Amino acid sequence: MKQVNNTKWLFLFVVTILVSSCSVSHFIPKNKKLYGGGEIKISNSNRIQNLEDLKIELQSLVTPKPNSKFLGAKIGLYHHYKVKKGSSNIISKYIDKKHGEEPVYFTDNNAQKVVDIIKNRLNNRGFFNSDVKVIIKEKKHSKSIVYVVNLSKPYLLKSYQITNDSLPIHGEIKKAMQTTLLTQGSAYNLASFKKERIKIDQYLKAKGYYNFNEDFIVFEADTNQQKSKKFNLYLKIKNDTPKEALLPYKIHKVVVYPKHNINQTNKKLDSIDYKSVLFAQDQVFFKPKRLRNYLMFQKGDLYQPNQFKITSKRLSSIGTYKYVNIQFDQNNEITEQDSVGYLDTSIYLSPLNKRALSLELQAVTKSNNFTGPEISVSYKNRNLFKGGEMLTLKGSFAYETQLGKNTQKLSGLKVGLGASLLFPRLIFPGNLIRRFKYGVPSTKIAFDSEYLSRSNLYQLASFTSNYGYFWDANKFVTHQINVVNINYVKLFNTSSEFQNILKNNLFLQSSFEQQFIAGLTYNMTYSELGKNDHRSQLFVSTNLDLAGNALSLLASSGVPNKKTFLGLKYAQYAKIDVDFRYYRRLGKEQTLVGRFYAGLGIPYGNSKVLPFTKQFFAGGPNSIRGFVSRSIGPGSYKSTNKSSFFDSSGDLHLETNLEYRFPVYSFIKGAMFADAGNVWLYHKNNALVGGQFSSNFLNEMAVSAGVGLRADIQSFVLRFDLAAPLKRPNSTSFNKPNLNSSILNFAIGYPF
Repeated sequence: MKQVNNTKWLFLFVVTILVSSCSVSHFIPKNKKLYGGGEIKISNSNRIQNLEDLKIELQSLVTPKPNSKFLGAKIGLYHHYKVKKGSSNIISKYIDKKHGEEPVYFTDNNAQKVVDIIKNRLNNRGFFNSDVKVIIKEKKHSKSIVYVVNLSKPYLLKSYQITNDSLPIHGEIKKAMQTTLLTQGSAYNLASFKKERIKIDQYLKAKGYYNFNEDFIVFEADTNQQKSKKFNLYLKIKNDTPKEALLPYKIHKVVVYPKHNINQTNKKLDSIDYKSVLFAQDQVFFKPKRLRNYLMFQKGDLYQPNQFKITSKRLSSIGTYKYVNIQFDQNNEITEQDSVGYLDTSIYLSPLNKRALSLELQAVTKSNNFTGPEISVSYKNRNLFKGGEMLTLKGSFAYETQLGKNTQKLSGLKVGLGASLLFPRLIFPGNLIRRFKYGVPSTKIAFDSEYLSRSNLYQLASFTSNYGYFWDANKFVTHQINVVNINYVKLFNTSSEFQNILKNNLFLQSSFEQQFIAGLTYNMTYSELGKNDHRSQLFVSTNLDLAGNALSLLASSGVPNKKTFLGLKYAQYAKIDVDFRYYRRLGKEQTLVGRFYAGLGIPYGNSKVLPFTKQFFAGGPNSIRGFVSRSIGPGSYKSTNKSSFFDSSGDLHLETNLEYRFPVYSFIKGAMFADAGNVWLYHKNNALVGGQFSSNFLNEMAVSAGVGLRADIQSFVLRFDLAAPLKRPNSTSFNKPNLNSSILNFAIGYPF
């Protein structure tokens, strides 16, 4: 990510060129007018609930769609006209090829057909005999339509019951109807009937009814009570429903193929029976003992699709397999006596290549203006001990230098080496695997080292090692805990210039002290971002970092704040943060996103300040975008060295963001946003006057606002955000947006 001050004029120039001179009026034939679109207007609401949702639903039925606009200009249509008229240039030809649009004329629409479709949808929603009128609005070069809907009073549900109950399956349906979506007084809605059928079908599937289908359920509505506007609803099973669909099924035989490929079709494999499951493989590729724990079912269980979905997810999470395919074959051992069917289950597992070697060369651009090439190499073994264990070895080499104004023109050399071993199971005393019904916990052991040489300043070596677990509690919640987290940083070969920086700033000097960090970290994430059928979505992530408490019991006694463990001074602190995000879908591709972030780190015991790598900072492409990275705070403190980013960090961080996202043209998306926040110190520091957190913290918030363009191509996002500072932390008043002081942020991905 990078912030580019000098390219903001280029950014505005490109946008201007795209939309200028895009008038299409002189291309329109004399006897034609463009279609300006259709609008739904509801004139009589009848106190209807969720009226806005109904309006959006009806609007989606209006066709055709008018030619698209970008900042008021019909770019695709304009360049299409130019190409057709033979007056185009290379730019017009390119835009027409990628985004050109055929003209949509008013004569292309069929208003009566749209009216019929709207009335049909209103009937499906219980608004029988509603009236729809067409009003045409005419402009100089276009015509548009307003569809005025006068709603009738909707029919409401009086009673809901099943018509016959002679078979065992009817008893299960009655149980499913106890949590029905169709309650007395609810409006007639065909979509609700379909959802009810799906819900009942899912309930029956969970009870073993493998061959049942929602199409076997029929709803009959009695709407003859016109005066009261009530209707009775009856549910029944079709008379021609196959017998197999009315029987629950049990698992009869389970066979797992741990190393499946197409060539195994006629190949005889050795089978090992382990806990009532057959494992068929020509030689041991994956140990049955390790693989058996991933299966959430066994012989004799009722067929339950959710258990098989979870099993498939658990097997895919191992990291050894490319494809997981679970198949069922109906066994003919059906007896009339117990009225139960049987299924034979086959699980085909297609592995990835066991070993992989990758080489990557990339150009890295960071928010602190460091830019340069980086080369990295990694080796993976995806099944080290035949239990899905993944060994990863990696190394990297990078050179970077600072570019742009207001920088120290620093350069750096970075070398990294690391190794990790991932066990797709819980390495812990006792057998706890059955306690985790959704995701199998993984155990990870990792070691990383890095050497950094920052020219004219210092050299730094860091070593990190951790041992921990991570798992999915359900489809929304994930946990990660590192019960052992060790970090050792050593600063050496410091220059006189850097020594003077540390000498004049005791807070910074303490931050860079050689320290041994050992403790526990924990993360919990709750995410609803995959629920695309919901208008509102939540994302919450919280982190806890505790260091030095266990070491304090083993440390050598000494001067306060200078206790050591194995001859090394260790850090002691507690740190917690929470990231809360709320996504609200306002319309088609329109989203309002609100974010609140708070973090607090408290040094105590053996530490006066947090280690520099554990401190908070604000500003940059993913933070307060009107300020460069690490340029805000702490508090109202104003650094005298504009090129330094060392002293703009703190122990406490508050930040809030609001962003409105909307479609612009094709894969181009737009945004308007506002950001506010700052960092503060927990303890008073005389070298950073105004940096301590106080009751005046709201007046010390940095505020910025701006607009953005994003190219969203199949979830790969290139982002340009132009932001201007509105209020600085050491100011009590707001300023008008100033383009000269604004910052153009370039980044990959959305900020949150």
